[in-house]
Amino acid sequence: MTAFPFDIVGFDLDGTLVDTSGDLANALNHALADAGRPPLPRERVRTMIGGGARHMLMQGMASTGGYSEAELDRLYRLLLDHYESHIAVESAPFPGALDAIDALEARGVKVAVVTNKLEGLAERLLGEMGIRDRFACLIGGDTMGPGLGKPHRAPIDEMILRCGGGRAAFVGDSIYDTGAARNAGIPSIACSFGFLMQAVEELEGDAVIDHYDELLPALEQLGAAVR
Repeated sequence: MTAFPFDIVGFDLDGTLVDTSGDLANALNHALADAGRPPLPRERVRTMIGGGARHMLMQGMASTGGYSEAELDRLYRLLLDHYESHIAVESAPFPGALDAIDALEARGVKVAVVTNKLEGLAERLLGEMGIRDRFACLIGGDTMGPGLGKPHRAPIDEMILRCGGGRAAFVGDSIYDTGAARNAGIPSIACSFGFLMQAVEELEGDAVIDHYDELLPALEQLGAAVR
């Protein structure tokens, strides 16, 4: 078997590895209801995911009447408490995701998660789903410190460091993901099935996949293109 071109493949979490839209929408609507706001449909919430829970709430409040910082702070705590208690009720891996991870590991590739979700929540989600031990490391939106989540390169650099170094690629569904990869100087793959905030082509990934069956061939093509 020809050597696989990457030593490390990192994944975003929400909208890339796991469809968390149901549980996140429920948590957001729980917070909005406390403020007397109307609920938002799941498909609308999907477009608000990617920049972290506070960013999602900010968008949800802006679209239902605006917000003050004090109200945002109060509802953010409500949202987090509800989400932490109901974090894996509806969430599930995207079709083929775990099979793709199996195939990467069979080729000696280390897999990791880099997310803008708070590290503690990401740990809890993957733990409750029973898949945390599949990943060599997990970097959350607060792991590197304030202002150092994606699209900053710091989480990607830390992922590579914790995985022992080597050639890396990153898989995601947002401009935060492709931007972080670009800033860190590694190739990215955009998922058309994710929580897209714009057309997948606008993410400017180095490749696009429509299903996880396409991931390994896409990585092999990327690796061959830049040898």
